[in-house]
Amino acid sequence: MSAAQDQADGCELPEELRRYYLDAMGIQVWDELYPQAVSADEIPVAEVAEVEVPPVVFEVSNCSWPELQSMVQQCAQCDLHSPNTHNVFGAGNQNASLLLVGEAPKQDEAEQGAPFVGEAGELLTAMLKAIDLQRDDVYITNVVKCHPADDHRPCSTEFESCYPYLQRQIALLQPKVIYAVGAMASQILLRTNKKITALQGQKHSFEGIPLIASFHPAYLLRKPGEKRKAWADLQEIKRLLAE
Repeated sequence: MSAAQDQADGCELPEELRRYYLDAMGIQVWDELYPQAVSADEIPVAEVAEVEVPPVVFEVSNCSWPELQSMVQQCAQCDLHSPNTHNVFGAGNQNASLLLVGEAPKQDEAEQGAPFVGEAGELLTAMLKAIDLQRDDVYITNVVKCHPADDHRPCSTEFESCYPYLQRQIALLQPKVIYAVGAMASQILLRTNKKITALQGQKHSFEGIPLIASFHPAYLLRKPGEKRKAWADLQEIKRLLAE
């Protein structure tokens, strides 16, 4: 989708930023969907830290898990909402010590109503097993809950409209560790414009909760040489959970 189309949809996203977002998560199929995508190292980084959060016009601070999920299902806060919208609230143990956060549901996730499916999901399952965790041991969600029907990457307005839901999920879960996978999830949670290559391997926290910023499983499928760094992140997660 072009920058002009972004603007027409009410999401004024610079073309170079849109292209960076496509590559930053490292999903190979997106190169086919968006042939103009370029390497994240070739363009300026998103000014995520300076995004102005829009006024919240809905109250989620006192919602229970069922109430919050119902609100997400009925949400019309941004342009992703439509009669054909498929959303993915999250899945897993709502008492988990580990929260895993991605960016937004893809088509196959929306169809199955579950986050991280397909080949990337299989790799994620294997990664968790490597530190003695089953998927049912963790809670998995995305910053954006709806699948963009036209497969565009979510813009800042869409991220920020959905952000209160993620905040409430974190408050309800009270995880011991947050595992943010991919540049966008890491940047949104940390309010930073740094690349994932700069965030990975560093100590971070979200409202006092240790946060591990790491590579998206789909990126690791494309760049298997980065699995060594991802393994170091997983070992750090295991250490933090054991404390």
